[in-house]
Amino acid sequence: MKATIWHNPKCGTSRKTLAILEETPGMDVEVIEYLKTPPTAEKLAQLYKDAGITPQQGLRMRGTDAEERDLPSADDATVLAAMAAEPILIERPLVETGKGARLCRPMEKVHEIL
Repeated sequence: MKATIWHNPKCGTSRKTLAILEETPGMDVEVIEYLKTPPTAEKLAQLYKDAGITPQQGLRMRGTDAEERDLPSADDATVLAAMAAEPILIERPLVETGKGARLCRPMEKVHEIL
């Protein structure tokens, strides 16, 4: 099975989620450091839809200015555009497999799509 993780190596939860993926037998893992290679607004929209969450639920609040910019109450297009332009606003890690996508907070949520 193939898994793609939008990863930040500085994040402990992201590192632990990646370890789960790498320890899963038969897993082909693609790692995308999203701060260096951010997903497009369209890709984010698809990931959140597949994960069953809204873009607002995928916003990183801690350590960002999302609250000051009123992004939690903004429309989807505004939130997605902000995330694509400033990937620090993307909560991590996001994981996608053939079984769907998950925002893996907590990291155990990755098991839902393995």
